[in-house]
Amino acid sequence: MTRSYADLIPAARGTEPADVVYRNAEIFDAFSCTWEKGDLAIKSGIIVGIGHLYRGIRERDLHGMYVLPGLIDAHVHIESSLLVPQEYARLVASHGTTTVIADPHEIANVAGAQGIEYMLAGRTSAPVDILYMLPSCVPATPLDIGGASLDAEALAAFAECEGIIGLGEMMNVPGVLAGDPAIQRKLALSHIRDGHAPLLTGMDLNAYILAGLQSDHECTTRKEAEEKLRRGMYIFVREGSTEKNIAALVPMVTPENVSRCCFSTDDCHADLLARDGHIDRCIRTAVNCGLEPELAIRMATLSAAERFGLSDRGALSPGRQADLCIIDDPVSFTVKETLHCGKTVTDYPGTAASAAMPGTIQCPTPTLDQIRLSGSGPARVIGLVPGQIMTESLHFDLDSATLPDRARDLLKVLVCNRYGRQRIGTGIVHGFGFKRGAIAGSVSHDAHNIIATGAGDAEILAAINAVIQAHGGMAAVNGPEVTVLPLDCAGLMSTLPAHDIVARLDALREATKKMGGIAEPFMYLSFLALTVIPALRITDRGLFDAVAFRDVPVFGDGETLRKTG
Repeated sequence: MTRSYADLIPAARGTEPADVVYRNAEIFDAFSCTWEKGDLAIKSGIIVGIGHLYRGIRERDLHGMYVLPGLIDAHVHIESSLLVPQEYARLVASHGTTTVIADPHEIANVAGAQGIEYMLAGRTSAPVDILYMLPSCVPATPLDIGGASLDAEALAAFAECEGIIGLGEMMNVPGVLAGDPAIQRKLALSHIRDGHAPLLTGMDLNAYILAGLQSDHECTTRKEAEEKLRRGMYIFVREGSTEKNIAALVPMVTPENVSRCCFSTDDCHADLLARDGHIDRCIRTAVNCGLEPELAIRMATLSAAERFGLSDRGALSPGRQADLCIIDDPVSFTVKETLHCGKTVTDYPGTAASAAMPGTIQCPTPTLDQIRLSGSGPARVIGLVPGQIMTESLHFDLDSATLPDRARDLLKVLVCNRYGRQRIGTGIVHGFGFKRGAIAGSVSHDAHNIIATGAGDAEILAAINAVIQAHGGMAAVNGPEVTVLPLDCAGLMSTLPAHDIVARLDALREATKKMGGIAEPFMYLSFLALTVIPALRITDRGLFDAVAFRDVPVFGDGETLRKTG
């Protein structure tokens, strides 16, 4: 909505006092990536000027502390925090964030249009601006239908809603390259379109960009990011709970291309956000990896604002929204205070607890016979990659009767359809390191069926049963010890306060440590069913080769494995 600034001009000219003036600050100029010592004047939630002569109804001396624009997350799935939107907003606001660009495709895959409506309602009274991209791939692929399917017509009903600013990550790369008319209709919904194209290169990359995709957050190497930059894409440098890409990618950021580079947290559990931070953590990590602090701040502010056409934020300049954070210094980057529209985020009223979204878990606990895996000889095995959500396609000679093979860290992994379709897919995974026990969860991107792994069939079934009995959640079972985090909102989020979620995540972490597993096992597990990420995945149909883009058997002869694995 266009606003008249006539009533702000006297304050900008200094003929009337501003509402508040922050004096003696080091103010970040996002346009030149430099600092300016001066005073910052704000009126009616808008920056009216920077200088040394402003008067304010209220004045505050910052004694040389650093002031910069509020931080912006260019791509995130709020559901992955396990928090409902209001709780998520309160948590990230304390770390300097004032805007997040979120894609609600997790809850949309479970609950369709109702899920999008739920997330939009969560914007109310939040201490940050939650702006949404329409989920373009519900389901992620035509084979992976979860609880809903949204075509262009269904998405069009939301296109003009307040808080919707574009089309979310287009994960169906084969469909784009094939010129699928259904995808073209979705791309026509908005001129702002996020991409999702891991490892895409050469002429296929050219075709993907030609189709209208503008950004990518899936780069894992400098070479990949630089090619996509040269072809005109925005690069979202990602650092989530398991997606660790900053160290590999920030060496490619320069003063010349920083305007095309932003930060993304994508998928972060609440405990990481609470303890280590949000986009402030990305800035600290990037600086520790050698990036100039000013370039890192530019990525986190004006670069992201410009990518999404948000000309009302991203810089501390006259006429822009007074979103800002105050820090101690640009290297340690400890956020002391956050303001959104000129108001301290701690002054925002708390909102009533969000309603739960029950009834999305509709499956019985499997039997031992249903999860049995039969075969021997060469086998395809999903290999975890530390610090990444990509997997390797590994080959082992084994007999299924010997599973779990703890000596070689080969465990059974399975997916149970949670939508009443009575399908169970079983495979083998390497990399979790469990010596005992099992884990299961109703968070498994993107269909969000129940997924489980562990060092014994009985405990795998017990973990799945704990998730079902909780009507969605995350569970760890170690002998008689059962630890559960219920997720009462679509089996994805909890309506509990953030500090309670953090405490329960801590309990799960302690439980899995006793089992001998890797760090963040639930986050790694949640991505094993995501068929739009290379290389090998597990679904309720069985094993899926995301490179060949088809279902494959677990066992096969060596020649078959060489051709398809």
